[in-house]
Amino acid sequence: MKFRRNLMAFVLILGMAFFVFADEGMWLPHQMKDLNLRKLGLQMNPEDLYKKDGTGLMSAVVYLGGGTGEFVSPDGLILTNHHVAFGALQRAATKEKDYIKDGFIAWTKKEEIPAKGYIADVLLGYEDVTDEILSTIKPDMTYRERYEAIDKARKKLISEAENAGKDLRATVTNMYSGNNYYLFRFKRIKDIRISYAPPRDLGNFGGDIDNWMWPRHTCDFTFLRAYVSKDNVGVDHSLENVPYKPKSIIKISTEGFKEGDFSFVMGYPGRTYRNYTLSELQFDIENLKKRMEEFKDIIAFFETAGKDKRDIQIKYASILNGLNNGLKNYQGKIEGMRKISLVEKKKVMEKDFLGWVDQDSERKKKYGDILKKIETFMKRYARYSLKNSSLSQIVSSYMGSTLLSQGYLVYRTAEERQKPDMEREPSYQERNFPLIKMRIQLAERGYDLKTDRAFLKHQMKKLFDLPEDQLPSAIKDLISKRSEKAVDDFVDSLYDQTSLAEPKKRLKLIGMEPDELLKLGDPILNLASELEKEMKALRDESKVLGQERLELKKVYENALIKQKKGRIAPDANSTIRFTYGFIKGYYPRDAVYYRPQTTLGGVIEKDTGKFPFNVPGKLKNLYKIKDFGPYIDKKLNDIPACFLNTTSVTGGNSGSPTLNAKGEQIGIIFDMTYESVTADYYIVPELQRTISVDIRYVLFITEKFSGAKHIIKELGF
Repeated sequence: MKFRRNLMAFVLILGMAFFVFADEGMWLPHQMKDLNLRKLGLQMNPEDLYKKDGTGLMSAVVYLGGGTGEFVSPDGLILTNHHVAFGALQRAATKEKDYIKDGFIAWTKKEEIPAKGYIADVLLGYEDVTDEILSTIKPDMTYRERYEAIDKARKKLISEAENAGKDLRATVTNMYSGNNYYLFRFKRIKDIRISYAPPRDLGNFGGDIDNWMWPRHTCDFTFLRAYVSKDNVGVDHSLENVPYKPKSIIKISTEGFKEGDFSFVMGYPGRTYRNYTLSELQFDIENLKKRMEEFKDIIAFFETAGKDKRDIQIKYASILNGLNNGLKNYQGKIEGMRKISLVEKKKVMEKDFLGWVDQDSERKKKYGDILKKIETFMKRYARYSLKNSSLSQIVSSYMGSTLLSQGYLVYRTAEERQKPDMEREPSYQERNFPLIKMRIQLAERGYDLKTDRAFLKHQMKKLFDLPEDQLPSAIKDLISKRSEKAVDDFVDSLYDQTSLAEPKKRLKLIGMEPDELLKLGDPILNLASELEKEMKALRDESKVLGQERLELKKVYENALIKQKKGRIAPDANSTIRFTYGFIKGYYPRDAVYYRPQTTLGGVIEKDTGKFPFNVPGKLKNLYKIKDFGPYIDKKLNDIPACFLNTTSVTGGNSGSPTLNAKGEQIGIIFDMTYESVTADYYIVPELQRTISVDIRYVLFITEKFSGAKHIIKELGF
């Protein structure tokens, strides 16, 4: 009996370990066949996840240009996060129609409003093009020549793919630092509209205080809809367009789940750095610390500028959301890295790597000095990075003056359009010209001219602290004076004399030649021209350094693939990925256990009567009278709010569907726990948790709180 009890205990421990220590990879579709998903708990046919004809479940998952969404109805209804769709709400909002604060409901399709700036890319398929890319490389080529050869081959493949249809979009992306290249093909849908968004008090419940934290109670969702022309082509917004009919949609389940259940996620994760070397990690740690200080300063500036001014708050809402989100993420990374001694772990990993290399003479010859080479390179790269960051921020639309960044965009576009299309920088090719025009048109919704003027002064004065060799040449003489008045006078002269404040004017200017632009005598265009001279030199240097780093990392990751016998996922790079895990709570620290699910009762408990913990009166009443409808979880006797699983996600996965073993949607990814943010660099399985809003909470809010029964009906309920 004692042996039997011990055996059962051992099996139980193994089972718990299996659930907690789930797979760490973000896998490409063709790699899923090696994951033994049936044995892990998947109850659907794995071959139905991805199909080359676009009918697989994965084709219901769309890329929203920085976030993810999924088709949930035959009429092109897309479910995503409130924070993913936030930019569209912000651009549509005014003081009179504050869609950020009050939310939005279209009771009919005709009432849906444009989600300005949003596109949906629907995956059609992808193929390995490694041979086509690498065959252009010759052994005696310089790094610059290799960069140009790869760039040319990429553009050729993209052009051929996109010429096959009117609304096709393609991209060529490398995996494992250039060991493999893949061509991804999409149908691009450009007419996206807002169908329903909850009010801020629900969609952003908890605000920055709860961001990245658990327990969580945010109802982070929004419904969008995709429209195409009557002949099913993705075209610009038009009242003649009709709802898109997707080949694949995701079924929603209200059956719930229990702890330990299998789950999986499909989406478009942005960037991870798990295959970084120690020297790359150390570089990033220092860079994260610098960016944290920069973010704090910019947040303080815009919060002060918008104090008691709702119109200013609306215009800078997206920027502040992004900065606050990034700041807390970086803080979590730095704290987490310190807590788990990540630098020491990387040292041990590299020691083990070198031990593996030393076991074989051929390995030693090929890989023996690769870590040293990367370390030496990173020291050179750090010096370049300092100069590049100070210059790039000035013309950044995110961390610099909007008007100056627009002037730079106009001038740069004019310069690039003097070249043959295939010789331009990719973002300035004709295929991207509509996106450039859209950036110009939408800029007005995200800045205030007076605030922008003050912000440029603020940012330029911060350059006083930089050494002379890091100052941008175009304003070096000005900054060297270390005179606040001189900077104020300079910026005032730019804004007083420029004609770029009008978007219609900027749209006309992008069709002119550079010489014609300079003849206008506009001071912002003149400054942009001077800044571009140095930016071009830095871009040229960046191409050489980037290619050198890619070549070094290619060797290193080739070794990792062999060391791990192929069981290593490529780092995320905004391409479609699959990751699986299990519904599971965790122990964040000594004597504390977090259950994997929260409830509406927890929402009520957090109520303070003011944002970010203001619970609307109607919701409190629904809770009081227990009017939960069919969305109640009978085990909890409550509405489930959010839940945890052990999947591996990162930024870009926001809005991804969380699915059960049958492939039915049970939640929407919107965050990771604070203890999990280090997973971009290194996963600690016992702490790795992803946060989803429970789909039953989404449906409850849609129907019971907002009365949008037409959406519930469209979803098939």
